[in-house]
Amino acid sequence: MTEAVRVSAVSFLNARPLVDGLVDTPGFAVEFDLPSVCAERLHRHDVDLGLIPAIEYLRGDYRLVPDVAIGSDGPILSVAVFTRVPMSQVRRLALDTSSRTSVALTRVLCATLWRITPEMFAAPPDLSRMLANADAALLIGDPALDTWPVPADLEKVDLGAAWQALTGLPFVYAAWAGHPGCVSAAQVIALAAARDRGVADSQRLAAAAAGGDPTRAALYGRYLRDNLRYGFGSRERAGLERFHALAVEVGAAEGLRPLRFYP
Repeated sequence: MTEAVRVSAVSFLNARPLVDGLVDTPGFAVEFDLPSVCAERLHRHDVDLGLIPAIEYLRGDYRLVPDVAIGSDGPILSVAVFTRVPMSQVRRLALDTSSRTSVALTRVLCATLWRITPEMFAAPPDLSRMLANADAALLIGDPALDTWPVPADLEKVDLGAAWQALTGLPFVYAAWAGHPGCVSAAQVIALAAARDRGVADSQRLAAAAAGGDPTRAALYGRYLRDNLRYGFGSRERAGLERFHALAVEVGAAEGLRPLRFYP
C-alpha cells in the first residue's frame, strides 16, 4: 500500500474547494496551517506536500501538482491593499504576515505599476492597527474578504485586478508543491478529483463558512464561483513564470527555477 502523503493545507476559504474532500481521501494525512507556515513545514521536510504561496516554490527543489492551483484571472477580492491615500502617494505600507506571495506581488506592483518605493513593514492582519502606523495596508485571505463593506475613508485596491492590468495574465497565489518522488500518479489524480468535487460543491462550502448569515453566504458563494480559479493551465503557468521573473527583478526572490511537475 502506498504510504499516506503528509499534507499541510491552508485553512482559508479560498482553499476549501481543494481540501474539503481531501481530508477523507485515502492516501493523505492533512493538517491545516497559514500559507507561510505551510511553506516552512515543507522546507523543513515536516510534510511531503504543501499548499504553499507561489513565491515559495523558488526556495527549494520541488515538484508541482499539475492542473491544480489557487488563482484569479482578474479581481480576487481576498488579496488587496486598503489605502487612505491614492497609491501614488503611499509612503508607508503595512504588509500582512500571513503570505509571502502577496507581499512579493505588492513589491512587484509598487515597482512596476504604481512606481512608488514606500517603506514597508510586516504586521499581523489587523487593519485598524496596521493603518494607525501606515498610509496603506496589505490584507490577504479571509481578513481581506471580510473587510466588507469597505470603510468610507478607505480605497480597496484589488491585487488580482492590478496584476492583470500590468500583464494581461492570470495570477497563481498558491499551488500544491512537494518533494520529488513523494506523490504518486494516482495521488495526483486524487488531488484533481478532490478539486473537482470541491468546486462543484462551492455553494455548500460558502454557506458553511458564513455560519448562517445569508448575506455573507452570498458574498462567499460569488467569491468561490466568480473570482477564484482552480486550474493550472498554460496561461497560469505563463503568469507564474512572469511573476517569478519580476519578483527576482525587484529583489523579492533570489533566483529563478524552472516549473517542474509531478507526472
